[in-house]
Amino acid sequence: MLFSSLLFLFCFLPITLLVYYICPRGKKNALKNTVIFLASIIFYAWGEPMFILLMLFTILHNYIFALLIDKYRQSRPAAAKALIIISVILNLGCLGFFKYCNFFIANINNIFGLGVEFLEVSLPIGISFYTFQTMSYTIDVYRGATEVQKNPISFGAYVTFFPQLIAGPIVQYKTIAEQLDNRKDEYKTFGDGVKKFTVGLAKKVLLANNIGALWDAVSTLPQSEMTVVTAWLGIIAFSFQIYFDFSGYSDMAIGLGRMFGFEFCINFNYPYISQTVTEFWRRWHISLGSWFREYLYIPLGGNRVKEWRHFINIFIVWFCTGFWHGAGWNFIIWGLYFGLLLFIEKKVLFKWLWSIPRIFRHIYLLLAVAIGWVFFAIEDISVCGRYLATMFGFGGVPFADERTLYYLYTNAVIFVILILASMPTIPFIKEKLSPKFGKIVPAITVAACIAVWFLSTASLVSGSYNPFLYFRF
Repeated sequence: MLFSSLLFLFCFLPITLLVYYICPRGKKNALKNTVIFLASIIFYAWGEPMFILLMLFTILHNYIFALLIDKYRQSRPAAAKALIIISVILNLGCLGFFKYCNFFIANINNIFGLGVEFLEVSLPIGISFYTFQTMSYTIDVYRGATEVQKNPISFGAYVTFFPQLIAGPIVQYKTIAEQLDNRKDEYKTFGDGVKKFTVGLAKKVLLANNIGALWDAVSTLPQSEMTVVTAWLGIIAFSFQIYFDFSGYSDMAIGLGRMFGFEFCINFNYPYISQTVTEFWRRWHISLGSWFREYLYIPLGGNRVKEWRHFINIFIVWFCTGFWHGAGWNFIIWGLYFGLLLFIEKKVLFKWLWSIPRIFRHIYLLLAVAIGWVFFAIEDISVCGRYLATMFGFGGVPFADERTLYYLYTNAVIFVILILASMPTIPFIKEKLSPKFGKIVPAITVAACIAVWFLSTASLVSGSYNPFLYFRF
């Protein structure tokens, strides 16, 4: 069930909110957490009924292991260490089996010339997200960074909470432990949630969906019909699509969380205004970057080691970052590409980049990211190579043609809107208007929200293009 679907917007969400707010708060929000847990199970079962048992197993074993780790952490540290290792293996084992088993079979077949048949395994939606959440919980209990949750329903509500279940952000338990038991329902928080959700809905339905159609058109063109400018238009379209698609879902998740009294950290902070790759990854998918930094990069030694070891640490983290996104060599190459760029920036380019004008730093960043998205968007490595060659005019590729001009003409307006929306344009306008028109800014905001709901609903009713890129991750 997509957030950007009529079923969710006008049936599931209103009913869930109604039942949630009818229930009394009670001790540690027990009833409200039960409503969240049951509603989230229904939400997940709507699209993945066969994998409910897998999710319940994930909840159960992490809940039990955390209790045991907490029990033995101080009295029997060796036992606690063994338990956390087993817990991590179980979590990664489930993720590895469902997401990567056929990838490994394919590569073993290629290397050894075997004919092992693929397993008939489907990828459970959201498994990458909820696996990392449960792992962070048990690890933090082992470290003593958070208290163990003794109520299984409350823990289940944390793991399955439908706003962030299928596409993040990756919410660490320690950041919402207090909210889980003691949050309050406030009208202002609810209203802020509605506004945040509306922003995300606009990003997804009105922006990502519209520009995504251009990438679909370009990516399916025969190589012989591709031009330099068309290739660049295509990857720029994908760059916008994946940003507004994923950040839109993250904004909707954050907004939904606020409607239920939770405050999640932001997941995107205008990444395309960055001036370096390092800054870009501080602004893009922040929750994933924070997870890898805290649970992998720092335990490996971070940058507090010799230079060769620092390079290895970056290599490991970005190999895992790429592999986390998908079971394909293109994702691994994508991850290693950014890892290499980050290392080069830190060791070679840092002083030089900050000595040149800002506009050139920004152009460098946009070029680096656009090239990276080619590896991310195209799973066939040979097609990736040909697409990159076309972008840079190798092989006698024409610069432009009539189709290129048609794409430019028909998408000019949406490109301008996307560029403005990629920057903090609206906050800037609100800041400038508030001193003189502060009293009417709230009214303008409400009117804008209503307009977005109307336009988004009209688009969804028409049955137009409405994919969700991160379902496959």
